[in-house]
Amino acid sequence: MNRPLDRARLHRLLSERGPLALLLVATAVFYAWNITVNQMGNSFYAASAWAGSQSWKALLFGSLDPGDSITVDKPPVSQWVMGLSGKIFGFSSASMLIPQVLMGVLSVALLYGAVHRVAGRTAGLIAGSLLALTPVAALMFRYNNPDAAMVTLMIVGAYCTVRAVQGKGGRWLALAGVALGFAFLAKMLEGLMVLPALGLAYLIAAPVTVGKRIAHLLGAAAALVVSAGWYVVLTILWPADSRPYIAGSTDNSFMNLVFGYNGFGRLLGDHNGGGGWGSRPADCPVPEFVTQMRERMAHHHGGFGPFGADPGLSRLFTGEWGFEISFLLPAALSALVLALISRGRAPRSDLMRVGLIVFGGWMLVDGLVLAEMKRAASYYSLSMAPAVAATLALGAIEMWRRRDRWTGRAGLAVLVALGGGWGFVLLSRDTSFAPAMRWIVLVAAVAAVLIVLIPGRRIANARSRTALVAVGLASAAVAVVGGSAAYAVAAVADSHAGPGLVIRPDAGFGGGFGLNTPNADVDALLAKTDTRWAAAVNGSMQAAALELNTHKSVIAVGGFTSQDPSPNLAQFQGYVRGHEVSYFIVAPNRWGGGDAATDQQDTNPECNIGFGGGGNSTTDQVTAWVQKYFTPVTVGGMTVYDVTNPPPAALGTQ
Repeated sequence: MNRPLDRARLHRLLSERGPLALLLVATAVFYAWNITVNQMGNSFYAASAWAGSQSWKALLFGSLDPGDSITVDKPPVSQWVMGLSGKIFGFSSASMLIPQVLMGVLSVALLYGAVHRVAGRTAGLIAGSLLALTPVAALMFRYNNPDAAMVTLMIVGAYCTVRAVQGKGGRWLALAGVALGFAFLAKMLEGLMVLPALGLAYLIAAPVTVGKRIAHLLGAAAALVVSAGWYVVLTILWPADSRPYIAGSTDNSFMNLVFGYNGFGRLLGDHNGGGGWGSRPADCPVPEFVTQMRERMAHHHGGFGPFGADPGLSRLFTGEWGFEISFLLPAALSALVLALISRGRAPRSDLMRVGLIVFGGWMLVDGLVLAEMKRAASYYSLSMAPAVAATLALGAIEMWRRRDRWTGRAGLAVLVALGGGWGFVLLSRDTSFAPAMRWIVLVAAVAAVLIVLIPGRRIANARSRTALVAVGLASAAVAVVGGSAAYAVAAVADSHAGPGLVIRPDAGFGGGFGLNTPNADVDALLAKTDTRWAAAVNGSMQAAALELNTHKSVIAVGGFTSQDPSPNLAQFQGYVRGHEVSYFIVAPNRWGGGDAATDQQDTNPECNIGFGGGGNSTTDQVTAWVQKYFTPVTVGGMTVYDVTNPPPAALGTQ
């Protein structure tokens, strides 16, 4: 007797959960496909993940090396995930990158959950699908930068806020605060870009009194502070001489990194002692590899990454930014306006409007900040990808529900026209990639708009009406998502993460420059060492490449920009005196010149920021000391100094 009932339940379960399961499985397969084609991804973060797999302290602080000389220039949440995976499964490309894929699948699931709760399953499926097929998502959920962890936690915050507004109250909002606290520990202030939208949505729509809304928001703020602040307190209380230097800071403090190099330094372009390409004066000579990359991208209208995309709203629609995030952006902006107008008379606690405030507000705040940042790479746009996908899904569903009215049909036509039209424009900027795709998108957009504008009641035959609706929906999907999906597929298929402008997130910084390929002679030399650090080398990228090639700990003198005061000369002399480091290696500098210590790019000291030049940096002081007191030898084309037996005169100097 129970068999028909069981079958009914199974059918209902499959109809309700089957499409979501299919979406998640498809996303997992899509993102995991040939994942190791990206090898070690960004070697800077890969070396830190390896270090974390070797040492619990290195894992805790996000150290670049197991010897704990210096951290990466971001907080450690992403390194925790990848390093712990390496500890459990053994460090490899797969153990490092598969957790990124899983975070992508989780992000799609959470976005579905949040949108489903405010607008239904279909809207959730559309939002999840749009996110999965956004080029920057296909790029970054297969890569090892911190952005994947940050964005996953931002979506957790949005999901918990929606649950809180549904009447679950303070506990769910506190969980949102916890999620954003850990998003802060993934990539600092960028992880908080969703915060204004979440706070506004709860303040407006939560089904409790104003006093309780304010109290709940204060509780969530406290949860955020605690979930992020414990790590800040840890870095303060832990003796500085027994933990790694906080890379990117000028005084070895976490908050200096937050508000300096990774805060106002990126917003305003002031490096605040951190150095790097973005802080060099405009009249400085341009390194050869930058010139070559600019020439390669010149025909794409707007430059790329941090090197050619000037601040301003146009940044989001041009160059590499345009290809990675803007396929859906014009339609999403229109969807926000149309849906808000449509819900104008809805009650204060209207869930559709809650979703629009959460995701539309997130999209606007994040987009404006990214557009105006003085130092921003295009892959940062991953932080707004969930908001764009969800906003477009919400607007499309709202217009679809009103399709019996001319306003609903006109709204759908606008969304399709903008999605397909802008897709055609973007695809026309790179005619070498899938040249027929732009015409397919354009034809589909025209067909969908014409079908949408036909009132359904004018077609008497139900079968014909159903067929026309199916054709219209298919055409609309191709028009709006076709270009984005094509670039997402190319991003998965190519080790450089896509055609044209969708290039590797490190924009040429993934290898170790002079050490980006294994050097058998240098590797063999380091393999024989048993000191705390096998070697020291100028710059984190050089050190990372050596670590990945040899699985030996290497000191990154000067950190990522070669300007960090770590280790200072006295500290390095102490390491040498204590026989904790075996070799000092001088490799070609990151900008394609000669020795990092001797190749001066210009007589203007400001032009040497990021080159390890200028004569006064810790990098220069350490290098000069080594060159003065130790004998150089050439190993595999590299200049190497054996520092295991320092002369007395060397250790008597400071």
